[in-house]
Amino acid sequence: MNLSPAESAIQIRKMRMEDLDRVVEIDHASFSLPWPRSSFVFEVQENEASRCWVAEVTNADGETTLAGLLVAWLIVDEYHIATIATAAEYRRQHIGRRLMVHGLSSAMQEGAVVSYLEVRRNNIPAQSLYMSLGYQQDAIRPRYYQDNNEDAILMSLQPINPALFDLRG
Repeated sequence: MNLSPAESAIQIRKMRMEDLDRVVEIDHASFSLPWPRSSFVFEVQENEASRCWVAEVTNADGETTLAGLLVAWLIVDEYHIATIATAAEYRRQHIGRRLMVHGLSSAMQEGAVVSYLEVRRNNIPAQSLYMSLGYQQDAIRPRYYQDNNEDAILMSLQPINPALFDLRG
């Protein structure tokens, strides 16, 4: 069910336990160091700081599927992006952007004023998305990722600025 945005409706909603099979599937297909299912269970059921979102796509026939996920933590006035992923068949349809904008907007309503994240040095598409939302590169964490010792780029959005939330991509 690979549809263009014009052929489908995208809804961002809170992640639920019944979403976890698909969430884990997307996460495992997206990352060389995926989260275990137990981490998502903890985030959805136990972590009070956690803000878990999914992007649900509905086609013209009314069929729905989860196309993406975002897990972040709201700690006092800081919004930390923990993981974000879009299913391969839905990439380049601005679903990651929609998830980020929704999460940042919701966090801002809860009092967040700054956001932080880490991204692989070689993940240029993700870096481009984050920069288009106003994130700036702050530092490098050398050899951060255990699978290949790739550096992590630390980025921040200070302050969270809705004027930068351009949904057009």
